[in-house]
Amino acid sequence: MTPDQLAAAIRHAVVTSIAEGDLALEPAQVPDEVAVERPRNPDHGDYATNIALQLAKAAGTNPRAVAELVATRLRDVRGIAAVDIAGPGFLNITLDAATLGEVARSVVVAGETYGQIDRYAGTKVNVEFISANPTGPLHLGHTRWAAVGDAIARVLEAAGAEADREFYINDRGLQMDKFGQSLEARALGTEPPEGGYQGEYVTDLAQVVVASDPGILELTGDARWEAFREAGYALQLQQQKEVLDAFNTHFDVWYSERTLHSSGAVERGMAKLREQGHMFEADGATWLRTTDFDDDRDRVLLRSNGELTYFASDTAYYLDKRARGFDVCIYLLGADHHGYVNRLRAVAACAGDDPDVNIEVLIGQLVKMVKGGEEVRLSKRAGNMITLEDLVDEVGVDAARYSLIRYPVDSPLVLDLDLLVSRSNENPVYYVQYAHARIASVLRNAAELGIDWRATEADLALLTHDRETALLGLIGELPRVVGTAAELREPHRIARYLEELANGYHKFYDLCRVLPMADAELEPINISRLWLCAAARQTLANGLAMLGVTAPDRM
Repeated sequence: MTPDQLAAAIRHAVVTSIAEGDLALEPAQVPDEVAVERPRNPDHGDYATNIALQLAKAAGTNPRAVAELVATRLRDVRGIAAVDIAGPGFLNITLDAATLGEVARSVVVAGETYGQIDRYAGTKVNVEFISANPTGPLHLGHTRWAAVGDAIARVLEAAGAEADREFYINDRGLQMDKFGQSLEARALGTEPPEGGYQGEYVTDLAQVVVASDPGILELTGDARWEAFREAGYALQLQQQKEVLDAFNTHFDVWYSERTLHSSGAVERGMAKLREQGHMFEADGATWLRTTDFDDDRDRVLLRSNGELTYFASDTAYYLDKRARGFDVCIYLLGADHHGYVNRLRAVAACAGDDPDVNIEVLIGQLVKMVKGGEEVRLSKRAGNMITLEDLVDEVGVDAARYSLIRYPVDSPLVLDLDLLVSRSNENPVYYVQYAHARIASVLRNAAELGIDWRATEADLALLTHDRETALLGLIGELPRVVGTAAELREPHRIARYLEELANGYHKFYDLCRVLPMADAELEPINISRLWLCAAARQTLANGLAMLGVTAPDRM
């Protein structure tokens, strides 16, 4: 019995108590999802729930009375060995050994689908997690979002949602012009203009542009730097795509800001907002009355000189996403974008959407890299930043992704590069991957001994050692952890869970021999433990896949 199955049994016991007149509640007052957790103290059973405390007030009785009604019915459920009431009304539930052991079989049978749930089935989510100018390498801030945004999308998919990853290309405006002028200057052997782009990569790009189109230098006036701009744009965007693909982050949509304007999306967005009645004219400009929805001031969409503001682009972009059929639009923005939260929520409200449902804005904090106890500040190629490639070159894709995902995004992060390349238990990604490799080695050894554990009848009720039941309990937690991580948009919960699971496996392996000694006979317990090992391996692999991190069989 998995935690989800137990939660369903608890809910059924509550609903039955209502139907039989023992509990003065309406079925609609019972939560759709009953919380079931592993007790910290294993003496308190395999699982615990506070459902009685949740329902007592509405039922007009005390929590222990509700707990007793539920406990009485749960004791008749097949697979439940005991139900005890603790404290003010907590239910502690112990499963019989065979039922708990069957968790291992269900995981192995489910394979790569274990951990997947249907909480967000039918929900289409847009996750926009990099918004960058195609004017240079992706920096360390982009790198955090490249890992976390992709992990959020993966976790949402595991929870049943259809999640599209979107990269917003800032390919319009003054910075693009400065980029073209900087390339032109380097090609001519001069310095970039004030506010232009520095770094070796600018010189390298300029050389590639000239090599592929020598005639570009014969152009004059604005035509020359504009040509450099467009050629450099194409090259730099392709470089960003290749770097992200190598980082195991693959976007479904590369959305051009230029396209937003050329497609008429801005005009369509403004027309929709005008229909909603939230636009007004003042001082010769066109405004959106966002103060109606908790923004600190109203926002200009069209200046008095006829120029569209950047906010007009933001507004049109959100409305374009909704027009493309996305139910939820998630934005992952940098630490300097706190002001965007209320204004984007106000845009959703002005458009007639529910800002608590249709839009979410997550703000990420800064990342620092430390090596040898000293902060790493500059890239050799980019000159004024640390790039995604710099981090990957130092620690590899898996360690970079895992370490960036492992912490809540709203907290600043310091990456110790020396730790992330160490092969020690202090390195979290190594610790988790080593657990997977260790299990893979055990299963290989079993095969070399001629043990076909899959084809052998397994008595999983034999898994009664404390370390075995604890590991089974941890394995069964993955669907619940996925649900929480998806709901809160916090993939770091998956990473922390995997570390707990790896720790549980190592403790089990140290005390419970899996394979028979030298000339010893193969015992039923060996087969049962191989099933448990296989279930732990599958759970680790599935969790790592949700983070975009590999699960190596050898290390």
